[in-house]
Amino acid sequence: MFELQSKSAVARVLAMPGAILFLTILAWPIYAGEPLVVKVWPGAAPDEKNQFGAEETRMSPKLERRVTEVTESTKMITNVTNPTITVFRPPQPLDSETALLIFPGGGYWNLYWEVEGEEVASWLTSQGMTGILLKYRVPRRGGEPEREPARRPLQDAQRAVSLVRSKSKEFGIRPDRIGVIGFSAGGHLAIATATTFERRAYEPIDEIDQISCRPDFAVAAYSGYLKAEGKDELAPGLTIPKDTPPVFLVHGGDDIVSPPEHSVLMYLALKRAGVPAELHVYASATHGFGVRFDDRPYAPWPAACVKWLAAQRESRDHSR
Repeated sequence: MFELQSKSAVARVLAMPGAILFLTILAWPIYAGEPLVVKVWPGAAPDEKNQFGAEETRMSPKLERRVTEVTESTKMITNVTNPTITVFRPPQPLDSETALLIFPGGGYWNLYWEVEGEEVASWLTSQGMTGILLKYRVPRRGGEPEREPARRPLQDAQRAVSLVRSKSKEFGIRPDRIGVIGFSAGGHLAIATATTFERRAYEPIDEIDQISCRPDFAVAAYSGYLKAEGKDELAPGLTIPKDTPPVFLVHGGDDIVSPPEHSVLMYLALKRAGVPAELHVYASATHGFGVRFDDRPYAPWPAACVKWLAAQRESRDHSR
């Protein structure tokens, strides 16, 4: 594991025969300098009573292949009461002035910080994008049903989008190139953030909340909570406003944690609303594959996503 910080080092990589900078193997965390950590809220987060004690990092349980693609133990974070963003910048020669806020999954109980957070940031920076990892509040607070999305993570996500946009010059990104990417429950959070920009889930507290919390594009991987239980329709509370940004959806066809119907129904709803959308469902793939590159059927999805993101940038540039 090492870090590329010099232009000459990056240039040598670019010059390699057949180099495509698709470094999702994640043996290479490519980013410039030390990541920057910024608090999401100036004081206590809204509706936060800190009933859990100290934040905790632990290893996840090992699961069977039929449940998830990542069967080894991986780092998780829980008991989050003070949300932060961690900003990973790409090396300057690669920088596209594009950023994605990363929402790890974990059922709104934990954050799968490694496979759906840090590894995603490494992938994004290898593609010339700034990865901004959101540590949002988990686990669910008292009174929040297990099978429904949690409200506080949406508060954190909306605030984080506005915060990043307010600091776009400082972070070296364009304010109209800020997207979101989420996995599992984090995929639901990405969709919720992309479709609830017209109203905040909290009362505005300062000038940052006067800045738009609408992401410019959204990527949702093997999302849950999008489908109504027992019905082939969107879950209650999910609506698609006319200004919803373009959405990229990816799912495993054999996912038993969040079946692919969640993404399929969302894709159909987006298309009916006239929102640009792209859907990839991979046969024999299950849950939790993140952006790891191997010989499994889902392996091409990060490359397809990069092409889609480039197309979104080009479309926005042409419309300016």
